[in-house]
Amino acid sequence: MIFLVVNFSMPKMTKFILGTFIVFVASGWQNAFAIHVSIYEPRVPKEILEEVQEIENPYPATEEQIEAGRKIYFGKGLCVTCHSKDGRGVIVPGHSPRNLTDAKWQEIRTDGELMWVLRNGSPGTGMPVRVGKVITEKEGWSVINFVRTFAGK
Repeated sequence: MIFLVVNFSMPKMTKFILGTFIVFVASGWQNAFAIHVSIYEPRVPKEILEEVQEIENPYPATEEQIEAGRKIYFGKGLCVTCHSKDGRGVIVPGHSPRNLTDAKWQEIRTDGELMWVLRNGSPGTGMPVRVGKVITEKEGWSVINFVRTFAGK
């Protein structure tokens, strides 16, 4: 347990920074820096993995769908922020964002698993919930179609 004594004569900015740090720590920030045993380990809980793997993308990867996904990836989906413009991911301390160009990862992860991550975030990483908060389900499927274009680049 951490005990903190706040000096009420501190400058407002110092109190703000200290308060922000406390909220950051209390909100489970450590999950953003957790390391998985393997980068190929599924993020979907084992008890529902098979069911989720069977979910197929209802939107074929047409040029229009891929372009819609590209716009979301670079726009309101904020995917580019962590996964970068080329899909390789930015380097950060702890668990760096997924390298979407990894051919092995692209091969073993199903569209259903990717949608599960967009709906639920990725436990043990900094990947937040996207579908239902920032983008719609249809937009999520479009992003998945676009993410598939990074395979092996």
